Amino acid sequence: MNQIVNNLRKHQSTTPSRWRERANWREENKSWLRHSQHIAMMMLDKMEELGMTQRVLAERMGCSQQYVSRILKGHENLSIETMCKIEEALDLAILPQVLEPA
Repeated sequence: MNQIVNNLRKHQSTTPSRWRERANWREENKSWLRHSQHIAMMMLDKMEELGMTQRVLAERMGCSQQYVSRILKGHENLSIETMCKIEEALDLAILPQVLEPA
């Protein structure tokens, strides 16, 4: 038993886990994260429908492929400007209720 514990300690990370910090962050930001994840799913569905890659989407949006990747993970706090770029690049309605006049 001691040998197992010693082997586990050899492979133990020297840096503390940030799991609790990340869990607290997700809890504090769950409202906009839910929307961000929903938008990411809409984007992925549309990209699949169009056969579009992240690189092509990035070119259409005028941003980097890395930024598109972060958006598609559903953890980006998107600005209205970015949402409009997504809408134009994918011909996808994200904000119709907000932006359309009554």
